Amino acid sequence: MTTDTHRAYWRDNLKLVFTLLCIWFAVSFGAGILFVEELNQFRLGGYKLGFWFAQQGSIYTFVILIFVYARMMARLDKKHGVNREGDL
Repeated sequence: MTTDTHRAYWRDNLKLVFTLLCIWFAVSFGAGILFVEELNQFRLGGYKLGFWFAQQGSIYTFVILIFVYARMMARLDKKHGVNREGDL
């Protein structure tokens, strides 16, 4: 890999990580703390939605984001021509 390709790969990687962490922050902090009163007007499985997000929703979101990250990294590797053994 050339230096320019290496930099482009890591720039795209960091952009992806930052985006996914922002989504997780928005769900865990936003839905679980900031918007809890508005979300508590609704119920999910017998529990107030704000409580559910604070206790379970952010964990489920994090697990889903792990799978999204793996899939997006596979696409990023293919885009930049990085093989699975580690071309970096």
